[in-house]
Amino acid sequence: MTLGVGVIGAGVMGGLHARLLSEEIAGARLVAVSDPDEGRAQAASYGGKIFQKGMALIHCDAVDALILASPDATHHELVMTALRLGKPVLCEKPLAATVMQCREIYEADSGQDLVSVGFMRRFDPCYREMKEALCHGAIGTPMLVRCAHRNRVAPSWFDGSMIISNAMVHEIDICRWLLGVEFTYVRLSSVGEAGDMILAELQTNLGIVISIEVFMNASYGYHVHTEIVGRDGTIAMAEPAVLRLRREGAASAAYSSDWIRRFAESYRAQDQAWVRAVLHNRRCSEIASARDGLFATSYALQIADLLTVGGGKLEIPI
Repeated sequence: MTLGVGVIGAGVMGGLHARLLSEEIAGARLVAVSDPDEGRAQAASYGGKIFQKGMALIHCDAVDALILASPDATHHELVMTALRLGKPVLCEKPLAATVMQCREIYEADSGQDLVSVGFMRRFDPCYREMKEALCHGAIGTPMLVRCAHRNRVAPSWFDGSMIISNAMVHEIDICRWLLGVEFTYVRLSSVGEAGDMILAELQTNLGIVISIEVFMNASYGYHVHTEIVGRDGTIAMAEPAVLRLRREGAASAAYSSDWIRRFAESYRAQDQAWVRAVLHNRRCSEIASARDGLFATSYALQIADLLTVGGGKLEIPI
């Protein structure tokens, strides 16, 4: 059996998912793509059906499941429609634009487990090794986590709040996944006059302190780094470059230019795990759930609201 998958949104993320489904994901076939831009939909269709509207794609009988990569504001309506039709959906973050909408999806999905959220870092080999080491007690009790999230250049549509809702939200999810923590308080600093760097210090319910730096215009490349300090040792990511050049008395390595290249294997592994789980009529416990999507959006929006006052208490969503 193969899974007929439709992709809603044929931009950068939708195009990536479409290519993976067509070329690399076992057990799936790309049957439809939707995008208001017909040319963009055609380029990502790989011979599948083309729709202008995502709603029409969801109702297509050939679509057994869907990947949602459309603009954030459309997620709620499209996911709720998929739930009413009983079709599994892998939704790129955020699950929805507001906490209320995320909660509605979470409650509607309760008992169905049809909704997954695309926090792909959970499938990154570095993070998975870190989680395994933590599970085996390799560094004792975790006490401090340092995260850096540096983008080479901010996209043209970037605004101040997106530094949290579109970037820092990945650290929010991955720290919850790695450590099993919830966040209780945040202290925030905006660095420089450009508004493109933020430092956050998060207190957690387990006493672990998490420091997050997000820099949207680092210029030298796309760079994500995490270090966990434990009572008996530390775990830190090695530099992700595959090749190291040694020449004229110096060594150098290249950074990825964007997140697509850095997390290419993560996207592939995530999509494969999702397809496999849907074919076996079960949830993949490693993929973020609707509950995870609710928590990530809630924390990100709370932190964004506190940016102007420098921090404050965070409410655990449930």
